[in-house]
Amino acid sequence: MAELFKNIYNTEFLTRFADIATEVVPTFQKEEFLKTIFDTEWEERELKQRMRHISTALRPRLSPDYHESVSQLLGIIEKYQEKGIRETSIEFMFFPDYIELYGLDHFDTSVSAFEKVTQFTSCEFGVRPFIIRYPDEMIKRLTRWSQHDHPAVRRLSTEGCRPRLPWAMALPDLKKDPAAILPILEKLKSDPSESVRRSVANNLNDISKDHPELVLDLADQWQGQTKEVDWLIKHACRTLLKQGHPRAMVLFGFGSVKNIEIRDLEITTGLVKLGSAMEFRFKLINKSKQEAKIRLEYAIYFLKANNSLSKKVFTISEKLYPADSVTDITRKQPFKLITTRKLYEGGHKLALIINGVEQDQQLDFEFRLK
Repeated sequence: MAELFKNIYNTEFLTRFADIATEVVPTFQKEEFLKTIFDTEWEERELKQRMRHISTALRPRLSPDYHESVSQLLGIIEKYQEKGIRETSIEFMFFPDYIELYGLDHFDTSVSAFEKVTQFTSCEFGVRPFIIRYPDEMIKRLTRWSQHDHPAVRRLSTEGCRPRLPWAMALPDLKKDPAAILPILEKLKSDPSESVRRSVANNLNDISKDHPELVLDLADQWQGQTKEVDWLIKHACRTLLKQGHPRAMVLFGFGSVKNIEIRDLEITTGLVKLGSAMEFRFKLINKSKQEAKIRLEYAIYFLKANNSLSKKVFTISEKLYPADSVTDITRKQPFKLITTRKLYEGGHKLALIINGVEQDQQLDFEFRLK
């Protein structure tokens, strides 16, 4: 069985952290810190709960003065960097979590710390309560960060203000009106860092869920500038493409499907069980005398707990199909445990989607956990 992601916080990691913290803060109570961390509820805590638990365990072991405690945290980061650990990943996100938890009343100290901490571990979760409480001040700071020399700071300027950042609190004002952050996205759309450009695309994808025409207007304006910007706008419109939004389809060259035909669609597996896959095949026929650009997808209608069905769209391909062609296509849809979807036994459905148009034919299949 794969190791649970929450176990990035383990005895080895936290003991090493406590050792490094003690080098920076001689009064740091290593044994008491570890005893507090590994309490009777530790094993039951999920990832973000463990992250928050570490933050609260840190507070009494650092300076009682918040400003000084932040300096101590920055010193710990510097010590890690001296030991060769740089710009690492999610396991150190209790640093910005500490600032979020204890620093909301200390704007200048906290936001200046985010600028430094994000160069070591991402701060997009931590800045969000500050955007909600200090909207004007934070937009100014995000704008300034968009001009920073370090790509991680530039990325924070767009990732931190995503209106619908997954696993994070939403930003209601920016969901309602994202106008304040559009200049930041405009500036960073051609950033030399791929991670920054990807963040711009993700921000625009968030915006598209509430303001599709706004994002399509921007995509129309930006299209053709560079291949990197073209990739960005395509990624930004991925939700609209999955929804089959007509304007998005036209923008990216997916036209009429009147000369496209599906034949012999069948599910080739019998009963689908947990850990196996549902396999299906079909023929795609282009009856036109010209090649056709096709975005080919399939939808699985998953059974929910209340016996209703929930549609999830998966991409097969985006490609040109030759004139007067017949193409045999086979695909497998795995059914395994994932954190983002719970599987329920019973009847599911399969449907094909061509250039955003769901085909009339649906096939039923049964799924069982055992």
